[in-house]
Amino acid sequence: MKLVFITGASSGLGQALALRCYRAGYRLALVARRGAEISQWADAQGLDPARLWVHAADVRDSDAITAAGRACIATQGLPDVVIASAGISIGMDTADAADLAVMRATFETNNLGMAASFQPFVGPMCQRGSGRLVGLASVAGIRGLPGHGAYCASKAATIAYCESLRGECRPHGVRVVTISPGYIDTPMTRRNSYGMPFLMRADDFADRAWATIERGSSYRVIPWQMAVVARLMRLLPNPVFDRLLAGRPRKPRQTPSG
Repeated sequence: MKLVFITGASSGLGQALALRCYRAGYRLALVARRGAEISQWADAQGLDPARLWVHAADVRDSDAITAAGRACIATQGLPDVVIASAGISIGMDTADAADLAVMRATFETNNLGMAASFQPFVGPMCQRGSGRLVGLASVAGIRGLPGHGAYCASKAATIAYCESLRGECRPHGVRVVTISPGYIDTPMTRRNSYGMPFLMRADDFADRAWATIERGSSYRVIPWQMAVVARLMRLLPNPVFDRLLAGRPRKPRQTPSG
């Protein structure tokens, strides 16, 4: 039975993808800071414990997350699919010195955490000559949005990083899949105070994402409507783009403006 390794599996997209993979017949190796919450969720879903391995680790701790990957290989075998789903999204204001810590945490989670999640598997997968490494980016990585500096920058970096990794792994038969979600109904997006066009249910996203992963597609925006929006945004001249976003509500920050 095939094996999938997923980070950020205690909630949101990681959890939805875990359930989709389970229904596709995979064994699950699930990792998150809150390992107990994964176990509680799995019990509530009636998942077979024999097909489930849970490990508590924070992707911001490179030693811990790479150790989780090595432990998975040692006890469960080398996965067929690795999905780096762990991520955070917090508003920031560069004028506030305290928000520099927000940018650090965002990059440590969304970028360094992704690389550390993949690291234990890249060499063994390339030696085997097969596997899929899946990075979750975002349409927010296409253009910068006011108040979203840390998140947009981190997701733009995710897209570029996965593209670089794809070129490194492709000669060895390992595919790198980049998925950029639009607005998906998760605990993270429910905090947003602005309109979210083409909002999609997490399980519907998981179905489409899984089809993309199975095909081994290099890049996909989900839903497709947001792909159209993203292309148009990229083509807009800067003055037009700036006017379009003027006055748009910003993502909530950790601390209110002083």
